[in-house]
Amino acid sequence: MYVTLSEVLTEAERIGSTVGAFNAHNLEMIPPMILAARDAGSPIIIQTSVGTARYIGMENLVALCRGMAEREPVDVVLHLDHATKLEDIRDAIDAGYSSVMFDGSSLPFAENVLKTRRVVEFARERGVSVEGEIGTIGGTEDGISVAEGALTSPEEARAFHEATGVDALAVSIGTHHGSYKGKTQIDVGLVERIHAAVDVPLVVHGGTGVDEADYDALRRAGVRKFNIGTELIVGWTRAAKETFGATEVNASLRNNIVPANDAVAGIVRHKIGCLLPARIS
Repeated sequence: MYVTLSEVLTEAERIGSTVGAFNAHNLEMIPPMILAARDAGSPIIIQTSVGTARYIGMENLVALCRGMAEREPVDVVLHLDHATKLEDIRDAIDAGYSSVMFDGSSLPFAENVLKTRRVVEFARERGVSVEGEIGTIGGTEDGISVAEGALTSPEEARAFHEATGVDALAVSIGTHHGSYKGKTQIDVGLVERIHAAVDVPLVVHGGTGVDEADYDALRRAGVRKFNIGTELIVGWTRAAKETFGATEVNASLRNNIVPANDAVAGIVRHKIGCLLPARIS
């Protein structure tokens, strides 16, 4: 089914699970990601940056995700990631996205609250979920670099959620966007304190750099949405470089694209397996 972020995270909270959110960077990536989730018996959150959404076309993304979700036995969320402009959020909702993120983390606290609250009001009237962010996550996302992030405090997280009513809250716990060559030192204890202070599903961004050995602790600490983007770009591009470099110029593009899509599907299958709890409560 084509569902909202709130629906899949409510179930994840009930059973003590974490849902993988995977950034699509082209249209070809999406079918293998959804089919990998179907085969794993897990919901999936397909994410796009604003740049990717404008490049592919928001209506095209909605048509593909909704069409596959209605055909296949899998719950699919289409989520606009890290939107900072209200017109981009409006356009995504109008096109049929089932979830949006307003990222006001670089703004003063009061402005972040006010703009996020407007987004929540607008989206909720249209049956769309909203993710907000408090604290800043460093690194590079979709070509935009952010300096070293500021960790989220439990008190600020509680105040932000109470003032905005977001359906999911992205928090800064030491992760970095774009990290894939090393493993990030994360503060699991901080996640636990935030989770104790705020009754809302928590989101980790910059998941590629997180050691898989830490996934279970993050899940138990209250993380319900876990974002993975860079690892998918790296996997797709490495496979594509190998196939495009070895193929004849008049060969079908399918011969070059399918191995790259298979690499993405393999990453999604593996990550879902790591994120799911050993037992469903």
